[in-house]
Amino acid sequence: MLKSIHHIQLAMPKGGEDAARAFYAGVLGLAEVEKPDNLKARGGCWFEAGELRVHFGVEPDFRPARKAHPAFLVDDVAAVAAAVEQAGYEVKADEPLDGFLRSYIHDPFGNRIELMQVLG
Repeated sequence: MLKSIHHIQLAMPKGGEDAARAFYAGVLGLAEVEKPDNLKARGGCWFEAGELRVHFGVEPDFRPARKAHPAFLVDDVAAVAAAVEQAGYEVKADEPLDGFLRSYIHDPFGNRIELMQVLG
């Protein structure tokens, strides 16, 4: 039986670690965690905040995920969106989903990320 999601993995191009750090740690506030020694040679980087874990793997023939995406729950969509815009990244508000405010952002590699705020 499936119990929960342990982490999500997104792809990035080779050499994208600094851009991932600038965005996911610098803008979104996730802490970078060290990859296990046996996985370091593959490149990429990992980030965490509580139970939220985002891993980046290097994909030689990288193409961003423009439709498939993770959705992150946030306390304040407007505040996160403002930080993302201030850092120079695009934000696109979307129609509310029953019980949620939502926006989409794209990371430095073009991967689509949904931000969701619970209403009420």
